[in-house]
Amino acid sequence: MAAAPLLQITNLHAEIAEEGTEILRGVELTIGEGEIHAIMGPNGSGKSTLSKVISGHPSYEVTDGDLRFRGESILDLEPDERARAGIFLAFQYPVEIPGVSIANFMRTALGAKRGEEVDVFDFQDELEQSMELLEMDVNFALRNVNEGFSGGEKKRNEILQLAMLEPALAVMDETDSGLDIDALKIVSAGINKIKARRPEMTLLLITHYQRMLNYIKPDFVHVMVEGRIIRSGGPELALELEERGYDWVREPATA
Repeated sequence: MAAAPLLQITNLHAEIAEEGTEILRGVELTIGEGEIHAIMGPNGSGKSTLSKVISGHPSYEVTDGDLRFRGESILDLEPDERARAGIFLAFQYPVEIPGVSIANFMRTALGAKRGEEVDVFDFQDELEQSMELLEMDVNFALRNVNEGFSGGEKKRNEILQLAMLEPALAVMDETDSGLDIDALKIVSAGINKIKARRPEMTLLLITHYQRMLNYIKPDFVHVMVEGRIIRSGGPELALELEERGYDWVREPATA
């Protein structure tokens, strides 16, 4: 019997909870373990909403369809339960947490994931190993979470969390947003190093542009428009989108 996909999204409909405004209108997507998928689409197409629905954000309500992770529906799971199950979301706009150091934040997050307090010396070893992998100065971990950070520093902090928490599924919501080319190269290199260390990890990259995919090569590219995935293909689809824009993809695919 074949193993279930890591993530199976079936006829997913979702709306903004307090407004009743439908954003997702029947999303269908199958993601296998170890694969790299990219979702592209114009502003307002529902890409970021999909990432938040996968993670269980309370501002969105699923009205139809299902989300199955490792064969089990996760619709009734709270965000922290989904995180412990192995789902990680890198935010488009990471928030500041004044007074909380990155090191303390990470140790608390690891303890929550593992269900037990993490030994301080073991944690220090793990943190230093991850920062060495990502070529980060260890003093970075002494700074308060995202406080006074540049856009690139905020995204590097997200990648450090990714390295430490080792999720099964990492949803990267417009990680390239606000990054200049140098910062994009650094962040992408970090993601590639983590993926090389853990090839079984699955990535779902959400982006407007093809440029991030120059550095992180996807296995599959999907185009989302008006709350649905309307076309899927390989890496070449991203290049075609970059050249032709999104208008052409609204036309029915030809054989």
